[in-house]
Amino acid sequence: MNVVAPDVSPYSRLSWLTCLVLVWFHVQAVAAFFTFSWTNLIVASVLYWMAIGLGISMGYHRLLTHRGFKTQKLFEYFLAVCGTLNLEGGPIFWVATHRLHHQHADQPLDPHTPRVSGFWAHMGWVLFGEARHNDTTMLARYAPDLARVPFYRWLTTCHWVPLTALGFALLAIGGWPLVNWAIFLRVVVGLHATWLVNSATHLWGRRRFETRDDSKNSWWVALLTFGEGWHNNHHAYPTSSRHGLAWYELDPTWIELKFLRAVGLVWDVRVARLTHSPKEGIAA
Repeated sequence: MNVVAPDVSPYSRLSWLTCLVLVWFHVQAVAAFFTFSWTNLIVASVLYWMAIGLGISMGYHRLLTHRGFKTQKLFEYFLAVCGTLNLEGGPIFWVATHRLHHQHADQPLDPHTPRVSGFWAHMGWVLFGEARHNDTTMLARYAPDLARVPFYRWLTTCHWVPLTALGFALLAIGGWPLVNWAIFLRVVVGLHATWLVNSATHLWGRRRFETRDDSKNSWWVALLTFGEGWHNNHHAYPTSSRHGLAWYELDPTWIELKFLRAVGLVWDVRVARLTHSPKEGIAA
């Protein structure tokens, strides 16, 4: 997490460990294209859905950050573990960062404000930010509800364990070709997809609602992120578990939540009631 102070250059400090890890992952991702197989592609695709669709979109974002629905603790913990599979930190770190983003959207205290630059919003804040993934004491100020749960404290400190264990399991099953596809390439695509929500959907797209930030709707980002690209809708109604608010706004995570509600696995699902006309001023 990194907060941009007005009188300090955001690029003044490079996180060398983060930089080296990301370079390593990108190199291995390129190597994956030399070992294509349908098995590798299918496994990577399923894990992409688990990490981004279940872990980030449904778990980290709509459940843990905004409490858009309720579910059994076991399923909640499962979603949180899925969220760690995309190398975006543990649940307390992710939730604290996103809540800070909503509190100061597109302002200097926004950790990934695009008003520094598009690069900063996309990945600069990760490369030059402070490595506080394991600082549960500091992060607890922004996510006290999660910080009170021992499991989330452990998972935030050891967020690298599920991905590492999965990597060794895949290595034993399919060797390095499978690891390159299902870990490295899949994670790199997932990282850039979710980073696009921070950058692209605050720079380009259409605005249905006049919010106090630069959030916009982007159909192509929504396709990559299981519905997270309807970002202007989300900033207009943050606690809504449904981000695609029109019939033509495809929101796969919302479709999954409707199914889970029908079978009784989730309940008290919060959905935006469009009491405001588009372009009306509403709280972000």
